[in-house]
Amino acid sequence: MGMETFIVYGLIGAAAGWLSSQIRMGLGMGLVGSVLVGIMGAFGGGIVLNGMGMVPVSLVGAVIAASVGAAVVLWLLALVSRS
Repeated sequence: MGMETFIVYGLIGAAAGWLSSQIRMGLGMGLVGSVLVGIMGAFGGGIVLNGMGMVPVSLVGAVIAASVGAAVVLWLLALVSRS
């Protein structure tokens, strides 16, 4: 993973976490918790999707993979915290 990809994953994850905290008024973890979960999801999704060859290895591919990973993790956490 190059430095550019690393930075993109972090920024996309942070943005996804922040957006989640604004839309849902947080997941019960506060802004920092939501941002950290978004970043972890972005890295996880990016690594998994790129490893499976599902997105092209480029800046656009990194943005797509990080966005999908962050959204999935935040969505799953919202489902779990609701019950």
